[in-house]
Amino acid sequence: MTRKAELASIVTASALASFGVTLVNFARDAGIDVQVGVTFLVFVIAFGGLSLAAQRWAPKATPLLLPLVVAITGLGFMTVYSLSATRAGLQRWWILIGAAMAGVVLWLLAGRGTSLLRRYRNLLLLVSVGLLLLPNLPTGWGFPLRGLEQGGSRLWVTLDVGFISIGFQPAELAKLGLVIFFAGYLADHQRALREAHRRIGPFRFPEPRQLVPLLVAWGASVVILIWQRDLGASILLFAGFVLLLYAATGTSGYLATGGLLTLVAGFAAYFAFDHVQRRVIAWLSPFEHYADEGYQIAQGVFALATGSLAGSGPGLGRPDLIPNASTDFIFAAVGEELGFAGSVVVIALYALFVSVGLGIAFRSRDTFRKLLAAGLTLTFGVQVFLIVGGVLRIVPLTGITLPFMSYGGSALVGNLILAALLLRISHEEAP
Repeated sequence: MTRKAELASIVTASALASFGVTLVNFARDAGIDVQVGVTFLVFVIAFGGLSLAAQRWAPKATPLLLPLVVAITGLGFMTVYSLSATRAGLQRWWILIGAAMAGVVLWLLAGRGTSLLRRYRNLLLLVSVGLLLLPNLPTGWGFPLRGLEQGGSRLWVTLDVGFISIGFQPAELAKLGLVIFFAGYLADHQRALREAHRRIGPFRFPEPRQLVPLLVAWGASVVILIWQRDLGASILLFAGFVLLLYAATGTSGYLATGGLLTLVAGFAAYFAFDHVQRRVIAWLSPFEHYADEGYQIAQGVFALATGSLAGSGPGLGRPDLIPNASTDFIFAAVGEELGFAGSVVVIALYALFVSVGLGIAFRSRDTFRKLLAAGLTLTFGVQVFLIVGGVLRIVPLTGITLPFMSYGGSALVGNLILAALLLRISHEEAP
């Protein structure tokens, strides 16, 4: 795909997003209004501008990534608009902000490249830990920056500057800094980690001293997340950490140990936290607990069943009956309005994104860039699996959002920065 084809794909995907808004308007007995034009302009300005930024500061980057991002974001925006025009209006602002920040990342890395991230990985680790600690700020104190507890979890931070109050989840940006740190550390110690000197049964493990700094950094982050009851982010971070260790060493013992620790931690969390028990009950028997714990999952199953093969059509379904449909359960809303066919398209787009990201990692010659691309892509893929698997009852619900599709500014900004990092790595590793 050439750059002209990339821009044409972005414009086409933007037109499809505005066409989706038109279909929702028709379903509501409205017509083509200003929302359609604004949506098209926002998508073209945001992603067209990001494409131009990539051409300026990462001209050799793969042209396959951005069209996928625009297509996924467009489908998500159409669904959010069907659920709430007000939230869709806010989402448009976050699309512009996220694309601008992704462009800034490309500009900052234009000079020294991703080696700058490797050099300052320890600083990024400290910043990431600080971001994870932000939600623990007092809620009622007089400073503009305050922590916020919702649904029994302390995940949010609000910035109140008088005329406007902005809420965001610091963990969405912190996970990027942690992946960068893990990739930098593993790149520096890859040889020592591969040359294992300890053997337990059929598995080989490196000397403990090689893993201590990594385990301390990971453990501190996970403890903070569990303390805040952000179990979804802690699972995501742990899975990404184990997969990155495996990618760096090729040692299957990490996968086996990671799976065992996941089971142990899952049982411990089940007995330690009431909301984990409720999620497991809802996962195993949603219809037996339809009036309380199982209501959200049951409504999601009804929505998927109602969608059938082709769906009810944009704006013609009732995904608003699902609690948190625009965030946790947006995949169920897509399944109802676009049907099985639309759901398969969404999963295929995510699969293509992961394929492009892993392709960038496989083609990378530099160890740090290879591990960074793999870590970012694997973390992204695990997040998609957890939320789609939760909606389909493959795994329990984790409370995280679907990348690029779910309503929410911090998640959208974080994932657009992730895409920008992959673009930069692709540029640096181009032949």
